[in-house]
Amino acid sequence: MSTLLITGGAGFIGSNLVHYALAHTADRLVIVDKLTYAGSLLNLEGAIGNARVAFVQADIADVDAMARVFADHTPDAVLNLAAETHVDRSIDSPRPFIDTNIVGTLVLLEAARKFGIQRFLHVSTDEVYGTLGDDGLFSEETPYAPNSPYAASKASADHLVRAYFHTYRMPVLLTNCSNNYGPRQFPEKLIPLVVLNALDGRPLPIYGDGGNVRDWLHVDDHCAGLLLVLAKGRVGEKYNIGGGNERTNLQVVDGICDVLDALRPLAASRRSLKTFVADRPGHDRRYAIDATKIRRELGWSPRHAFEDGLRETARWYVEHRDWCEGVQAGRYDRQRLGLGKA
Repeated sequence: MSTLLITGGAGFIGSNLVHYALAHTADRLVIVDKLTYAGSLLNLEGAIGNARVAFVQADIADVDAMARVFADHTPDAVLNLAAETHVDRSIDSPRPFIDTNIVGTLVLLEAARKFGIQRFLHVSTDEVYGTLGDDGLFSEETPYAPNSPYAASKASADHLVRAYFHTYRMPVLLTNCSNNYGPRQFPEKLIPLVVLNALDGRPLPIYGDGGNVRDWLHVDDHCAGLLLVLAKGRVGEKYNIGGGNERTNLQVVDGICDVLDALRPLAASRRSLKTFVADRPGHDRRYAIDATKIRRELGWSPRHAFEDGLRETARWYVEHRDWCEGVQAGRYDRQRLGLGKA
């Protein structure tokens, strides 16, 4: 049994990784999360209180707090998923992205280096590569060309991780994933936002002409890939993880409308709620991942077809409206989750 330190473990991908690891490993999990707007203890229901789980509310950019986490819990490996992630927010206010994504990663690397960690997996994004034309795929050799403050902050963190391998020989691993979807995603991102707006009959905002393309990856497939890279990946290497599901934003919105029309029929199709709005500044046109390396070297492949995964995801938000309301209001019950008073 190993002890895994999962930062950002109350966020979307982090919390799904916690639940996935509890179901598929015997490891002990130490969860660190600052509990900002997108990190909620509601995401950890069923995990908090498990004898294999410890939770620490802390900022990864806090040097003293991270030193205490390593000293108190003696982790064998780190999976760094703590990040500010929403591009629109990075355009409005870049500073939190610098503080968490760059400074926080540096603090974690230093703590892990001093502690002598066995493996440090840094989880990143395909947005560091910039944008693609109508063809081509991002590979592990694609040059970095970030086009948003968010992407630039993640690219900076990636470079720090690489530097710690080459300078200090730290046992680091790096992954870059395509757009994740699934349960427990804060409702500012495309899929949960559209689901909730469509359920309530509100406009469905679509940037520009809706033709921006993303490669969609179910969060459980991503979690499986992360644990595989942690266990079997070659130290110092990076692995791209993508679902191979390229869809335009318009196709995604139409798919959600069709799923909801089947689940909760209305007199008219929810496609009529689509509303085109001014495009995001610097909006990358297309992302698509070449996942050949992780498939060939580690035997990973996604299990979720996009249409099936989208249907399951939309149904999850329909059936968990209390969760949606709770995370949007910033509500969680610490006593019910066994954490005492806030």
